[in-house]
Amino acid sequence: MKNNSKKNEMVKWMVIATDFVLLNVLLFLCVLYYPKMENWDGTKVRMFVIIFNIALLISHYYHPPMIQNRVVSVGNILRQVIKLDVITVVLAYLMMKGIRLAQAQIGVQLMTIGAIFFAILLISRFIERLFIKNLRRVGYNTRRVLFIGDDSELLNVYTRLNDDASKGYQVVGYYANKDMEMVPENVKLTRLGTLQGVMDSLQGTNVLPDVDEIYVSISRLGRDIIKKISDYCDRNMIRFYYVPVSLETIGINLQREQLDDMEIYTTYENPLQNPVNKLIKRVFDIVFSSLFLLCSLPLFPIIWIIIKTQSPGPLFFKQLRTGLDGKEFPMYKFRSMHVNKDADKLQATENDPRKYPFGNFMRKANIDEIPQFWNVLIGDMSIVGPRPHMLAHTEMYSQLINKYMVRHFVKPGVTGWAQVTGFRGETKELWQMEGRVKRDIWYMENWSVWLDIRIMWMTAKTIFVHDKHAY
Repeated sequence: MKNNSKKNEMVKWMVIATDFVLLNVLLFLCVLYYPKMENWDGTKVRMFVIIFNIALLISHYYHPPMIQNRVVSVGNILRQVIKLDVITVVLAYLMMKGIRLAQAQIGVQLMTIGAIFFAILLISRFIERLFIKNLRRVGYNTRRVLFIGDDSELLNVYTRLNDDASKGYQVVGYYANKDMEMVPENVKLTRLGTLQGVMDSLQGTNVLPDVDEIYVSISRLGRDIIKKISDYCDRNMIRFYYVPVSLETIGINLQREQLDDMEIYTTYENPLQNPVNKLIKRVFDIVFSSLFLLCSLPLFPIIWIIIKTQSPGPLFFKQLRTGLDGKEFPMYKFRSMHVNKDADKLQATENDPRKYPFGNFMRKANIDEIPQFWNVLIGDMSIVGPRPHMLAHTEMYSQLINKYMVRHFVKPGVTGWAQVTGFRGETKELWQMEGRVKRDIWYMENWSVWLDIRIMWMTAKTIFVHDKHAY
């Protein structure tokens, strides 16, 4: 593990060094070709370059590269690059203003440099990440893993470690008193010995394989063995992981919390229970919904004329839905169906005779949802969250799906994670609603501003590329 850590640390410093090279090349080109810098003397240019390098150094201290990590998403890399770029430019601006390096609109100049540097960083991160992945695919910078136990949960760990060769994990085998059961043919797991063999190794009689990580999945009744393996890992700088055996798991996700100095667990972690996060989301909802309604207001008379032409009746469709904490609220939409007595009971189907042509188009392009931004503005809904269901569906599915009502711990949304990941539209079978609820709960537990922006972007794309489930 020590060797792998050194390699990862070396990769990190190589990435940092590359960032400084790219920045200084960019600054050199700016000094040569940027019109407002052509009259700068040598002292001013040197101070300009030094300040930018100091700003990047400070920024890297707080936001170091993460592409060397084995499990890192594109979103995490993008956030790191944005923070690195913004902090560098802001710090450079403040330092230059502090020493009065340039009096005339230095901010515009730095924003231009920041925009170009951001694009360069993104391209370099993509190339660097691709290079690291290819190295790991061919066997370099790998992390060797050992399993202890024969429980099926270790197969789940194996699958997650080996689902992508670019993560660089290599499972050398496992120690257990019997062979693992139901091992798929494509899984290559070799039994290296018994648990007694592990104990002999801990006592110095035998030697365990040279590994970086050990995953233990044996009954907690063998706590003495688990403790000795953990101590062995500490002494040899090996990462230790305990995986509860399948019979001892309770089948629910638990999140750790602190009660004074005592560790307790709760079933759901909801970041939006934090007052600061709640305020951030509410401010974002108010600002965005206000701007959106203002910009879309000219469309209202046009939509009203088309609706009136194709289907007699009101412009808006109002329906009671289940909202935050299970409370009812009236949700507004542009009416996309002919007036009918089943509106509060039946979902729309693909070839629903209740729909008229323009209403069908509005549903596919999400135009019918525009009035819900009024619900967002007055606080009944959020832009992103679990979609609110009809009261009849809430009553029905709350009896069929155990965790169905959990999705009401947050405000419902105009769009949601379930809708942009394939669980939009009619739910013909129970598993479809179960999948939607599962994704709604995942959203609750993993909320962030970045996730909301990502969902909004994925929803906006459906205006041009219609979702096949949108009907």
